[in-house]
Amino acid sequence: MPSSAPRPALALLPAALATALLAMVTPVAAQSVPQPAGPDATTLDAVQVTAQRRVENIQDVPVSITAVGGEKLDVLGSGGGDVRFLSGRVPSLNIESSYGRAFPRFYIRGLGNTDFDLNASQPVSLVYDEVVQESPLLKGFPVFDLERVEVLRGPQGTLFGRNTPAGVVKFESAKPSQDAGGYVQAAAGSDGMFNFEGAYGGPLTERWSARASALYQRRDDSVDNAFDGPNDGFEGYDESAARVQFLYEGDAFEGLFNLHKRHMNGTARLFRANIIAPGTNDLVPGFDRDVVSTDGVNFSDLETWGGSARLRWDLGRVTLYSITGYESAESLNRGDIDGGYGAAFLGEGNYGPGFIPFAAESADGLPDHRQITQEFRLESNEWGRFDWQAGLFWFDEDITIHSFNYDSLAPGNPQTGLAVQDQRNKAWAAFASGDFEVSERFTLRGGLRYTKDEKEFSASVLQAVPFGTPVSGPYLVDTDVDDVSWDLSGVYALNDEVNVYARVAKGFRAPSIQGRLAFGGVSTADSEEAISWEAGVKADLWDRRARLGLNVFRYDVDDQQIIAVGGGANTATLLNADKTRGQGFELDLEAYLTDHLLVTLGSSYNDTEIEDAGLAVPGCGGGCTVTDPETSPGSGLYLIDGNRLPQAPEWVHALTLRYGVPMGDNGEFFVFTDWAYRSEVNFFLYESIEFTGKSMVEGGLRVGYNWNQGDHELALFGRNITDTTRVVGAIDFNNLTGFLNEPRTWGVEYTVRF
Repeated sequence: MPSSAPRPALALLPAALATALLAMVTPVAAQSVPQPAGPDATTLDAVQVTAQRRVENIQDVPVSITAVGGEKLDVLGSGGGDVRFLSGRVPSLNIESSYGRAFPRFYIRGLGNTDFDLNASQPVSLVYDEVVQESPLLKGFPVFDLERVEVLRGPQGTLFGRNTPAGVVKFESAKPSQDAGGYVQAAAGSDGMFNFEGAYGGPLTERWSARASALYQRRDDSVDNAFDGPNDGFEGYDESAARVQFLYEGDAFEGLFNLHKRHMNGTARLFRANIIAPGTNDLVPGFDRDVVSTDGVNFSDLETWGGSARLRWDLGRVTLYSITGYESAESLNRGDIDGGYGAAFLGEGNYGPGFIPFAAESADGLPDHRQITQEFRLESNEWGRFDWQAGLFWFDEDITIHSFNYDSLAPGNPQTGLAVQDQRNKAWAAFASGDFEVSERFTLRGGLRYTKDEKEFSASVLQAVPFGTPVSGPYLVDTDVDDVSWDLSGVYALNDEVNVYARVAKGFRAPSIQGRLAFGGVSTADSEEAISWEAGVKADLWDRRARLGLNVFRYDVDDQQIIAVGGGANTATLLNADKTRGQGFELDLEAYLTDHLLVTLGSSYNDTEIEDAGLAVPGCGGGCTVTDPETSPGSGLYLIDGNRLPQAPEWVHALTLRYGVPMGDNGEFFVFTDWAYRSEVNFFLYESIEFTGKSMVEGGLRVGYNWNQGDHELALFGRNITDTTRVVGAIDFNNLTGFLNEPRTWGVEYTVRF
């Protein structure tokens, strides 16, 4: 039973972890210099990040950060995985989707948003090449030809600002340069998989250079439809993306211009009716992930494109930056929501698998969308002990959403409902940040950001939904808010190898509006504010053969925006929880245990809790066992005070091992394996036995040979090599319907670099 009293772990965790942290730091700081590893020993290169909008060594930044790049990023993405392959591979990061490849939902430290609406706002901001990607459909742009990915945990509301109370996931593309070069990578494997990506860049003139990158991925259907429906198979896709960049480098001016485009068509998320055994969270006996029986139409079409101009003027004492971004998306996703065929009222033998009370088939489309962003930023150039940056930011988004209903029981699956949402969102911000060297060892940093956010929203029902909302509208909602975000941190160098830091930060997310008129009408969630405290240590160990990052954190969110999805009434309603609390720790470790064995370990603990004694949400309508108290017998509403946040695993562990054996003068045989574990998760705000996702372990393996100093590589790879099958999300208004993690894939890959 939930309780408003804090759990023992929640109450004792900060003191226990702080004690462990101090115990670890003290001997590291006091010890003498480690014994030399020898002149030929393998050491770790410094990791440069732009978490504070400047290029800095990751060890000097007072923020919990994980950077992923190079071979590790390539290995995790082999097999044609979309951005969800990062889920669980970084401490405190979870990524899931009820749309498949089209609409990833990000969670950091348990904070995220399970909302499936195309207008959903997320507390994790995704920034691609310095341009924020606000629409959920923009966040899934393929991962290819990147310098690195940075995951910044905790509020980043001063320098990034746009919906960052949980953190930022930051992608940096490989840039053009005057050095000509590139790569080509091709792979083939199971289920007709074929992946290609490549890039080439070099000088155009003494001032201009360019780089072009491209990706193509495809996979055949791997799931058969046992029902004679509109689709014979599922889970296949065909995706392409391209990016071209031009860089001008003048004496006091630099301009980087970027154009990019993505096209994807394939299967929408495949929902599977009655796959969870009642009274448990096990799959039903005899479950076969390669077969379904559905009567609905299923497809996913998505096209996005955009461009940016990143300009820099060196004005002597200061540098002026201008970042202009444009993004646009168009999509249509259609799926069989009930996950089966027929309906119970048609009589025995005319529905399945399991009990299908009624048919549900729907689609969401984004026919019109555009986003414009503009930032101007001034940055000081080595002003001695004090450096600063300040700027202005403008955001303008216009979006139209079409939501359709269909009749799966009628010939041709005709359309039976249409609702339309329109929203115009304008926001601007002014910000300033600075750092001051109090002494040679101690640096203070702080910043402020003022944000004003306005939304104009309209929703209408143009075609009545059977048993739902009649033709009506428009329903109008306007919001207008402002807020101040801030952060304050300090870094102290215990010695040349070890830094300790502390940080407190406030984040903000503007109101959200939800217009699912066929599922409960229009609802609005007020602004949310988060305050986070964090302390940690970052160290280079064993003569740079190892690198450590360890921190403890605690956050409080006031009026967190949450959504009650599904339930017996099949609603989608935005709510504000009075308070949400979370705390835990994060560990990043990278080390050469020998000259040929590299190990990385990421680990995190996140303990989250909703604190709102009167907050109740609808329970499931499909036979699940809700363990929360009901507001009154038969109400169907359940109190969620004391529950953990949905899709927020307590534990995440990620391990990689790479062992290489030199062969000949310029060759190497290597084995690379990676393993990710996440503990169980709640799928919904209420807690139930069936809709609790089991803990999950997934592993990958890559065995290969590279030669000519790494310019050529041939490798065999496998993803999810143990063929783990887990329910990772669910639909709860109809029956025990769920969707699964990615299946095992394997293949062979060849890479040439030039």
